[in-house]
Amino acid sequence: MTTVVHGATADPTAIADWRIVDVPGSAWTRWSVHHGGRHAGDVEWSMLGRHNAENGLAALAAAHHAGVPVEAGLEALRRFKGVRRRLEVRGTVDGVVVYDDFAHHPTAVATTLQGVRMQAGSGRVIAVLEPRSNTMKLGTHKSALAESLRSADRVFVYRSPEVKWDVADAMRPLGELAVVHDSMDALVAALVAESRPGDRLVLMSNGSFGGLHERLLEALKARAA
Repeated sequence: MTTVVHGATADPTAIADWRIVDVPGSAWTRWSVHHGGRHAGDVEWSMLGRHNAENGLAALAAAHHAGVPVEAGLEALRRFKGVRRRLEVRGTVDGVVVYDDFAHHPTAVATTLQGVRMQAGSGRVIAVLEPRSNTMKLGTHKSALAESLRSADRVFVYRSPEVKWDVADAMRPLGELAVVHDSMDALVAALVAESRPGDRLVLMSNGSFGGLHERLLEALKARAA
């Protein structure tokens, strides 16, 4: 898979072509950079997904425009440890990986899950979503929400008292794949009962998700004891 970025400099007639190519099966954790038709170098980092690689490429192009040599920019990307709450691994218990991600609209949700899917191999991807942003609470994206979650093997949605629209109805296109919970306690219990070694649980919210990450990890530890 290839992504091409055309970066314009201050001179509108001077256009530099940048291109990235992923290593198959790496989920964009390994990718090559091509500049001006030549291979400029490779990046291997902990960030998942094409969207993160594209952000890295944009940063590289901007740094180069500011005078940073390409190799220095590539080395900085290799050392970059990621942004908090962008597919951040919060813990692994008994083979179950728990991620935290800031995704809070359908496009971001779909991109996040696709990135995890590429790395999951035979493991399941379990999406856990809290519609918490203002637009989510208002139901602005409800018609697109189910489709954005379709790449997950199971979907759990937490409907807080602040969400007034019918979340279960919006999830109906997913059939038995999706479950909606109004209780955080019930959600934790359901996730512990569902999860098994090899699973990747992707918790998506633009807030703290009611401390779900910590509660879930503690419950998984108790189960494994």
